[in-house]
Formats: sequence, C-alpha cells, structure tokens
Amino acid sequence: MPVAPSKPSNSAAPAGAENVDMPRRQPRLAKIPLLKMFVPPEALAPALTGTESAATDGSHAPLDVTPFSLPGSRLRSSPSAAARGWYAPALAGAPTTTRQAEILNTGIIGAPTGIEGVVNGTDNLSSTMICHDAPTAYNMTPRRITSPNVLVLGTVGSGKSSFTKTVLVMRPLLLRNHRAVVFDKKDQGGEGEYSSVARRLGAAPLRFDPDGSGTRLNLMDPLIASGTGLQGQMLLINAVARIARNDLPASEWEEKATRYALQNLFAEMEATDTTRAATTADLLPHLGDVPGDQNLSDLAKERFHQAGLSIRFGLENLLETYAGVFDGETSRNVDLAHKLTTFDVSQLPDDGPAVPTVMAIGNMWLMGRLRHERGYITNVVYEEGWHMIGGPSARLVKANQKLSRSLGISNVFVMHKGTDIPEDSPGYTVVQEAQTVYAFRQDRDEDARWVNQTFNFAPDTAETLMKLEVGNCVFKYGSNPETHMHHVRSDWEIDATNTDEAMAAGAATA
Repeated sequence: MPVAPSKPSNSAAPAGAENVDMPRRQPRLAKIPLLKMFVPPEALAPALTGTESAATDGSHAPLDVTPFSLPGSRLRSSPSAAARGWYAPALAGAPTTTRQAEILNTGIIGAPTGIEGVVNGTDNLSSTMICHDAPTAYNMTPRRITSPNVLVLGTVGSGKSSFTKTVLVMRPLLLRNHRAVVFDKKDQGGEGEYSSVARRLGAAPLRFDPDGSGTRLNLMDPLIASGTGLQGQMLLINAVARIARNDLPASEWEEKATRYALQNLFAEMEATDTTRAATTADLLPHLGDVPGDQNLSDLAKERFHQAGLSIRFGLENLLETYAGVFDGETSRNVDLAHKLTTFDVSQLPDDGPAVPTVMAIGNMWLMGRLRHERGYITNVVYEEGWHMIGGPSARLVKANQKLSRSLGISNVFVMHKGTDIPEDSPGYTVVQEAQTVYAFRQDRDEDARWVNQTFNFAPDTAETLMKLEVGNCVFKYGSNPETHMHHVRSDWEIDATNTDEAMAAGAATA
C-alpha cells in the first residue's frame, strides 16, 4: 500500500525558515485586543506597516524603531502608533498621600519672623528660628507693631519666668543702648529671683524690707514732678491713697484738695532755702488746707477740709505701717547706673499696699529719670503685673502710654491669667493694646478662652493652650497669626534662670 509522503519535520526545514514564519504568525496575535502587550516589539513593526524588509543577514528586521532599543529620553518615534497604544499598555497611576508627595516639592516653609531683634526660640512647625524684640519691631520702617507693650501669661511652672528672664531681660542687654528695669516679686531663697542675675551682671538688687532696713522710695521725689508735672504728681498721690484705702477712688473734692496741698507745698519749698527734697511727711500737713481766697460757704470749706484729711489719713497709715520704706527721701542707690536694675519687693507682704505702691512710685520715678536721660530703650518688667494693670495703678499706666513710648519704655506685664483684670479697668485697655503676646499653658478653660478672645487667636488655640508643655508657648505679634513656639536656652542661661533651686535641693536630699 502506498504510503503518503510525510511532512518534513522542523528539523528538516531550511535554515532561517522559523524566522520567516514567526513574523507572519505573531502579528495575528498583535491584532487581538489585550494580547498585543505580550508581543515582542520586533514583531509589531511589520504588522503595523504591512510590509517586511530583509536584514543583511537574511532575517526580518522591524521597519520602525522600538522604544526598547533607544538610549536616553526618546521613547517613541511614531506619534500615531503611540496614540493607538501599540508601544506600551496604559497603566493606572498608583495612589499616594500628601506627605509622600512632599518630596516632589522641596520648598522650605518660611520663618514666622525675620532676623531682627533677639532670638526667642524655634517654631514647632517649621523648626525655623523666631526672632522678635518689641522695641525693635516698633521702631522699624514700616512699623511691624503699633505698641511696644508686651504681655506674658502662664500658670505656675509653665516656663514663663525663665522665658522672661532670658528673652525680655538678659538677651536685650546685648543690644546697644538697651537696658532693663525689673520689679522682682517672686521669692527665691529669701530674695528676689532676679537678684542672682543682677549680681552676675555686676549690679546690686534694690531690696525693700518691711522693717525699713532696705531701700526707700519717696512719693514726692523731685524727678516725679519734673518728669510728669503737677498733674502726674497728683495722679500718683491719688493712686497711692487709693491703694492704701483698699481701692477706694478719690472723689472730685479729694482730687481738688490734693492739688491745692501740692501747690502750697511747692510754694513753701521754693521759698525755703533748702537743698533737701520734699517728702510725703512734708505734704501731710497741707492735706486739709482750705483756700481762703475763694468764695466758699462754711459748709463747702468744711467739705474741702474733710476731703484733704481723707487723703492724709490714708497716706499716714501707709507711712506708719511701712516705716523706712516710704517715709523719707529716695535712697541714693536707686539709680540706673547699670544696664539691669531690679526692685526686689519679694519680701514685702502680698496682701498689703506695699508692693503696688513700690511699683507705682517706681514707674513714675523712672519716667522722670528717663525724661532727663534720653537715647535708651528700657524694658520695664512687672512680675505679678496685675498689680499695675488690674488695680488702682492702672490709671497711671493708661495716662502715661504716649509718654512711655516717647521715652523708649517697653512695659512687660507678667501674670498668671488675664481674667484677674476687670474689664472696666483702664488696665484692660492697656492689655488689649499689647502687640506682643506670649501665652504659656493655661490650666483652666475660662482662662484659655479669655486669651483666645482677647487676642483673636484661632478657635482651636484654646485647647492647645491647655496642653502646652513646659517651655512652649503661643506667640503672636501685630496682626500676624499666632505661632507655636519652643523656648531655647543655652547652658549658661539655664543655670542663670533656674527658679526651682529650693525644690531641687529638697529632691537631692530626699
């Protein structure tokens, strides 16, 4: 039986036959949807063009240049073929997050402040340096703030005292024509907490003792009248009398009686050939004098006399209680010879009139002194500052705002919480006008909300204020948004500003 001839096997095929058949079969696969991605690019070119060409070695070569054979950034040579998806499959992009994509934009977050002034700390968001100094910002052109007053708020142990000593006292002293005056209220080992800082800088603290063995301030110091005039002297006497009379304000009759007594005293001192300054004891006999050249009825004269006696009795009680503190001329060591001057009132009782009286007299004395010694910028720091802006002395601060700015004074009020300041007090206006605010931790919700509302912080900042760690605060200056700041100190500053020596000593011996 004849046998049909068998087909030649592949092995018997002539050389290169396989290469001839493959390009003809693979384009068929390339035309099937979803399968073209598995076809080598060398086989796609003939199918796309419908022609074949022979290479020099007899094999079929692609008519188009494949992207896989090109170096560099050229990925395709036929835009029409690429548009039809012949070169590579279209792959969906992988999802990502904003944080992962940050590497695509390496822009650095801008610092919240410039480089003028002194270093305050670092911004917790950008880790950039924060520099600010209220007098420097006020004197810039254009001005960055409209008021050089500074407010520092924070509960006990939040780090506000260390910050104040470092940023608002010691560091500004390095600037030319800068100095600081501090009313030091916090006791530390039997003296004010700024005493050691003053000694390190070569100055002796001005210590006020209840027994009268320390420094003395004269309510009638000549610098007060020469710096603020008769009106300023009268405001001071009425403020001190109000402090001594448990915040009882002076009436119109009492103010008039005080003014008349001052006029009589100054006329008497001018007529007397004496070199000593008038004192409060010299003023007391004139409080109660009745003008004889005015057409007053007997009832009016008696009322005028009683008004003067009311102020007199309040001042007499103050002198008798704190003999040696207010009952003579100002001590000779009360001066501005050093860049740092500290009024140590830490040993005076907290609940009496002594502390706010020293602050009130010291404030007026300072303005009188600076009026004759211009050219300096002075940071005046009031520890327990509510004595000045929450009590009878608030009227003095408010009345002397313009004069303080013209004399280069930057008032710094340090206190625990702003809710201690009555809203109807003149000091509340001083707080609202403060253009530099450092808010440390506030433990109570109402205190945190007070800060938020008073200084127009972001709504969620109140919660942040209650969770701040020690040494961190919310900082705001001018109309700029608030910044979460971390205070940074050197080793020397940490040693100089340590306020917990007694607690540390107790822990060491436990």
